[in-house]
Amino acid sequence: MSKGKYYITTAIAYTSGKPHIGNTYEAILADSIARFKRKDGYDVFFQTGTDEHGQKIEMKAAEAGVTPKEFVDQVAGTIKGLWDMVDTSYDKFIRTTDPEHEKQVQKIFKRLYDQGDIYKGAYEGLYCTPCESFWTESQLVDGKCPDCGREVKPAKEEAYFFRMSKYADRLIEHINTHPEFIQPVSRKNEMMNNFLLPGLQDLCVSRTSFKWGVPVDFDSKHVVYVWLDALTNYITGIGYDADGNSSEQYKKLWPADLHLIGKDIIRFHTIYWPIFLMALGEPLPKQVFGHPWLLQGDGKMSKSKGNVIYADDLVNFFGVDAVRYFVLHEMPFENDGVISWELLVERLNSDLANTLGNLVNRTISMSNKYFGGVVADKGAAEAVDEDLKAFVTGTFDKVAAKMEGLRVADAMTEIFSLFKRCNKYIDETEPWVLAKDEAKKDRLSTVLYNLVESIMIGVSLLEPYMPSTAKKVSEQMNVPLRGFEDCKKFGLTENGTKVTEKPEILFARLDVAEVLEKAEAMFAQKEQAAEPEKKEEEAVNVIDIENKPEITFDDFEKMQFQVGEIIACEEVPKSRKLLCSKVRIGSQVKQIVSGIKQHYSAEEMVGKKVMVLVNLKPAKLAGVLSEGMLLCAEDAKGNLALLTPEKEMPAGAEIC
Repeated sequence: MSKGKYYITTAIAYTSGKPHIGNTYEAILADSIARFKRKDGYDVFFQTGTDEHGQKIEMKAAEAGVTPKEFVDQVAGTIKGLWDMVDTSYDKFIRTTDPEHEKQVQKIFKRLYDQGDIYKGAYEGLYCTPCESFWTESQLVDGKCPDCGREVKPAKEEAYFFRMSKYADRLIEHINTHPEFIQPVSRKNEMMNNFLLPGLQDLCVSRTSFKWGVPVDFDSKHVVYVWLDALTNYITGIGYDADGNSSEQYKKLWPADLHLIGKDIIRFHTIYWPIFLMALGEPLPKQVFGHPWLLQGDGKMSKSKGNVIYADDLVNFFGVDAVRYFVLHEMPFENDGVISWELLVERLNSDLANTLGNLVNRTISMSNKYFGGVVADKGAAEAVDEDLKAFVTGTFDKVAAKMEGLRVADAMTEIFSLFKRCNKYIDETEPWVLAKDEAKKDRLSTVLYNLVESIMIGVSLLEPYMPSTAKKVSEQMNVPLRGFEDCKKFGLTENGTKVTEKPEILFARLDVAEVLEKAEAMFAQKEQAAEPEKKEEEAVNVIDIENKPEITFDDFEKMQFQVGEIIACEEVPKSRKLLCSKVRIGSQVKQIVSGIKQHYSAEEMVGKKVMVLVNLKPAKLAGVLSEGMLLCAEDAKGNLALLTPEKEMPAGAEIC
């Protein structure tokens, strides 16, 4: 009998390029929750997909010499292939270019416009071209852009806006009366204190500066801007109709039980999306969980560094279930997790090859050696058996409690504690000693039966997280995987069951040095394959800028450039562009504010050696004192790159 419906979604992946392992983690995490709920008796619907509109995609398609649709078709295929490779059991893969989705987005936009929630207006003010931002006179700093310090010019752009403030109080009340709505709690506090309580501004929901989007059908100059298009996939994908003719599937599944998203888009899912739903008169999702990020151990994954880790690369090295185990087990509940080749090898060798793989192999091998593979409970029990049985049959409740709080890593730890208890049981009973005494043959058979039974309960619990491994163990034991209710019972393996004659190695131990060598070779091969294209780009990728007046050497001598080391960095409050860095220059530490937040995260800045203009007159940017300037290069599209010393240099070294 079903426990009821359970509708779970991931954020839809943006089709600007191939997602790295940090993006793939979300699909695996959602899959493990969906599989667990299915096995626990729920009628699960799991939706994922791709977000395919926007200016960035329009530009990338132009660079690639293809249409935007051709571009997103290729990338969406890559993303779907990765999700399939890591064994995600989604029920629907939605694309925002699906005709039915686009049709509903247009209808939703028109309905919200007709009822007065969307209105036509314009951005008007002082415009900073590099920042693509409008400012009022009072927001300027010394008459210039508060983010980058550049000149601003009067400008105006037509746009449609959504009246966010109309629903703000209602949303605040909902969050306060539904503490489970935003998880973890730290994300809720951030949304309330930083966005809702200070007051919401109306949201731009259309653009005229690009064409690759869902057209506003009653105003051909406009396309629907990203969030109203992307967020509505959660309802259009299950049959929502803005005219009131929603499908039976929609009526059954909505509201969603869980939106699983990255912490970087929590604001859009807990403020914009609920307000859109309120305006449509639809229930709010039951819970939004903003999971942390998976970061690379030696720094942030970067395509420019050539060190981006992709799921298919990891699968080729370690196998699907080893990758699933790692990303699920190594991610803390709130804090960012770390991935590195060394850590992957360590976990595979210790947890998978030793704790689980060796346990299964030893149990099957001893069953074959002592009883021709036949497993039977002879009733020769001892006190230690009861402790094992209590531990094993009590594991499901522990796992279920962790999963109820979405603490997936902790749930897996409970399961592997079961396997560790089995290994301890082998040490306690010493089957190899029992085998030497014919009088203890029934005791030996009982011990091996207890091990087979315990392992099968363990792998049945493990199935949502490592489905392929659970199936392999089941086949080798010749015992079917069982439902969760049966995981609370001990003794369901039939006497006379015969295990496989030759157990397969589930996880082979790896040498970390060999893995690192192969990984380096793989990255080098990729870089070499990309070299012709890179050289072609370099040949044409030049910029001519307007020459400034000539200066004398004396003018140049007035400027003092030194190498600085960034020892701390944080975002400037209420600024979309600024980072504030503490920079060590010799024995001094200077505070420098830079408009580079769109290109570097605060965490990414720490530890960098940078080139600094030291003797620039201090000035305030967005109310924060800046005592110098970090030197950057800028391309024709406004992308910035910090200038760093080619070789290792001490903080304070003069640049001359």
